[in-house]
Amino acid sequence: MSEKSVISFDSEVLAKKNDANTPEALFQELISRVQKYHPSDDISQISKAYRAAEQAHKDQVRKSGEPYIIHPLNVAIILADLELDKETIIAGILHDVVEDTFMTEEDLKKEFGEDVALLVDGVTKLEKIPLSTEVTGQSDEKLEMQAENLRKMFLAMAKDIRVIMIKLADRLHNMRTLQFKNPDSQKRIAKETLEIYCPIAQRLGISKLKIELDDLSLKYLEPNVYYDLVDKIAVRKSVRESYIQDIVKEVGEHIKNADISATVDGRVKHFFSIYKKMKNQNKTLDQIYDLFAVRIIVETVKDCYAALGVIHEMYKPIPGRFKDYIAMPKPNMYQSLHTTLIGTNGQPFEVQIRTYEMHKAAEYGIAAHWKYKDASDGKKVETQEEEKLVWLRQILEWQRDMSDNTEFMDLLKNDLDLFSDNVYCFTPTGEVKNLPAGSTPIDFAYSIHSAVGNQMVGARANGKLVNIDYQIKNGDRLEIVTSANSKGPSRDWLNLVKSTQAKNKINQWFKNEFKEENITSGREQLATYCKNKSINLSELLMPEYMEAITRKYGFRDWDAVLAAIGHGALKEGQVVNKMRELYDRDHQKELTNEEVLAAIAEASGTGVRPAHMKKKSGITVRGIADLSVHFSKCCSPVPGDEIVGFVTRGRGISIHRTDCVNMMNLPEMERVRVIDAEWKPEEGQEKYTAEIQIFATNRNGLLADISRALTEKNIDILTMNSRINKQGMATLQTAFAVESREELNRVIDKIRSVEGVVDIERTTG
Repeated sequence: MSEKSVISFDSEVLAKKNDANTPEALFQELISRVQKYHPSDDISQISKAYRAAEQAHKDQVRKSGEPYIIHPLNVAIILADLELDKETIIAGILHDVVEDTFMTEEDLKKEFGEDVALLVDGVTKLEKIPLSTEVTGQSDEKLEMQAENLRKMFLAMAKDIRVIMIKLADRLHNMRTLQFKNPDSQKRIAKETLEIYCPIAQRLGISKLKIELDDLSLKYLEPNVYYDLVDKIAVRKSVRESYIQDIVKEVGEHIKNADISATVDGRVKHFFSIYKKMKNQNKTLDQIYDLFAVRIIVETVKDCYAALGVIHEMYKPIPGRFKDYIAMPKPNMYQSLHTTLIGTNGQPFEVQIRTYEMHKAAEYGIAAHWKYKDASDGKKVETQEEEKLVWLRQILEWQRDMSDNTEFMDLLKNDLDLFSDNVYCFTPTGEVKNLPAGSTPIDFAYSIHSAVGNQMVGARANGKLVNIDYQIKNGDRLEIVTSANSKGPSRDWLNLVKSTQAKNKINQWFKNEFKEENITSGREQLATYCKNKSINLSELLMPEYMEAITRKYGFRDWDAVLAAIGHGALKEGQVVNKMRELYDRDHQKELTNEEVLAAIAEASGTGVRPAHMKKKSGITVRGIADLSVHFSKCCSPVPGDEIVGFVTRGRGISIHRTDCVNMMNLPEMERVRVIDAEWKPEEGQEKYTAEIQIFATNRNGLLADISRALTEKNIDILTMNSRINKQGMATLQTAFAVESREELNRVIDKIRSVEGVVDIERTTG
């Protein structure tokens, strides 16, 4: 083929690709997919929704430059792939019109019915909920905000689970087109997706969405890891595919010879799954052999176990790697038999066996609720698998009793942790209980009922008495011994239980049992705190301030706030400081620097001297004699930094960098305490403490190389701490002594040259 014809062919392919992405082509693709599973030929409402959305979004474009209507059409196509009902498809097309265009909820209700309007309204409200995922190290206020936003999201899901499915489809298409966002937005959205939306997709059992969201999150959070995996897997692709095909062919023949009707196929595990395995087991890709799974799909449950017998006869199973999720489904109602076998060449591989119905449920999860089925009256029939929403109902039940947002966040991280192992056990009547690994009989007792846990005095496992700290094993049959004379749970139980559900119920018992004592204790703690801090409590106990605190922390009344302080769920300092902020806001008093300094001088029995004070520290401040000057630990200023002084209560003047977070975020009332300060170095430079944070890709020898870089610059290291996150990123915080900012900059430049170092920041508060 000539070069000219090649160019012509490429242009033709590109033109076809562009045509396929036009709004009209996408709409036809949507209709085609809907008609594959929907019994009705009537697509008039979907067509009407498309025309309405096209008109509403006509002047809008995405960051990619495409017409905005491309996005809602792709969202609707994802929903159609999940075989959802027409109302959900229509709401997917219209999900942005209320927020971004002239259309109103009333317009939607009038044109498309109340069901669609409610779904769009639910998605619109979810869009307005910011889901910050940086929980560690956040202030109490930010933690409360995040917990409150997550509460709102779960409430929206409870009203109609289809709302979150539209949101998941919306997030998936946004992740597919994330390359058009800036790097900071890419990381923020990918992190939120991995920590919030992937777990929800998993809980809803929608593996079709969850797997792709996982991989796309990895692509933007750890691009080097992602593309390295892509390249390495591609290199051995032919060898691996040949091996999979051989096993599939061999297994298929044996299953057929056993007269079992089945579909057998093989698949490579998705990138995020491989990455987690490499990270958790500290292995390279070459050391992981079971990168793929063989899937056997049969007609009946009986055939599942028959097929299991056939493959266990063919290959040697690895002990302890067999899991029966058919008899004991996962919390999201996923069902399959899982077994890991040794192949003929000594390499392990996984086999999953399930029925066609189980396979559909694994792919579509909760979406199966809204599939259309033929009914005698011609209307849709919704199949309700309520078990799949048990976890959501539990969240809503628990959060009603939870005033402490830390408890609520613990529940989401622990009880709903999708990557933690679970243990399955049985009640005396044969009911299956699914608990976190490491659970004790106490967890089991509270999973049955609060009253059972509160009256527990002993337990039996498989007919034998066991201690209350006994760790439950898979298959255990548990029986709880109760007594009406029980004095209730012990506080020591809080250290034994694993499930947040049990911890919450134990704490709830103590709150209710000792409510009066807690109220009295809380009142006394408030009074003592204010007395020690010389604060007039009576000024703060105004109805409006008490109401503001009650509302802020989500309590019913002031007594509940006092009780929370009494049993330790709330710190008295938190409450007093917040009330003082409110009081100071309403009683502002303007002071000059001179007045502040004069007041301190008067209190210390010295006179104001409107001169400069020079200290051995090398700092000159406008102030008074005999007033101590110290360097703040929050930002560790060194000579050369721009600095200010802050007049503290009883501790002299603290010196801060001008870019210190604490200085930048000072309340307006406190700004009068800021005074001028400057460096006045003397002969014989002193040493000053500097503190920096180093962000680096974790590797062996990283800490040693950074220490060596500091040693080569003759730097004395004062402290060094490190931590590693789940993505393999290391954060090192180190403090050391330097003479000036110039020396500090030279040290930072040296550390930047260390392999793997990504960024360095000075602490700013």
